[in-house]
Amino acid sequence: VQLQASGGGLVQAGDSLRLSCATSARTLSGYNLGWFRQAPGQEREFIVVMNRNTWRTYYADSMKGRFTMSRDNTKNTVYLQIDSLKPDDTAVYYCAAHGDRWVNKRNAREYDYWGQGTEVTVSS
Repeated sequence: VQLQASGGGLVQAGDSLRLSCATSARTLSGYNLGWFRQAPGQEREFIVVMNRNTWRTYYADSMKGRFTMSRDNTKNTVYLQIDSLKPDDTAVYYCAAHGDRWVNKRNAREYDYWGQGTEVTVSS
């Protein structure tokens, strides 16, 4: 399973950003994909996970509203749209995959595969 995250960069507070996680068709159909982030000195934080079959998404309560996960099967890619960026959103963002039937997993240790991360820096 390969997950390739991209799209990070240096942005201004208030901007929007769309992160991408490229993978394979087999991974999209066989695993539930999610997004996490990790700020310097902090633990990895759950953002959202998507059901591999229904595409239903489950967000952390603190992430509802400004974060949107989507998927494009024609490109074998999932996305994380982040709106109204804040300096507190500065972190490395990771896509991850797990194969369990229970989709809504929020602990990083429950995920089987990880991408390399893409860094987002938000200046004030």
